Amino acid sequence: MEFRKKAFRLLAALNRAVLPKQWNRDLSRLSPARKALAAFRYWVTRNAL
Repeated sequence: MEFRKKAFRLLAALNRAVLPKQWNRDLSRLSPARKALAAFRYWVTRNAL
């Protein structure tokens, strides 16, 4: 496995352990900071797969 994919998998594991989950909330009603957090989690997950 290449370094980039390993780095994203590590970052995804840290996301799961540290950051709050947003999956049960209406994304259109989140504050801008929470939207950015959800987008960051999506970006990391997409790159980790």
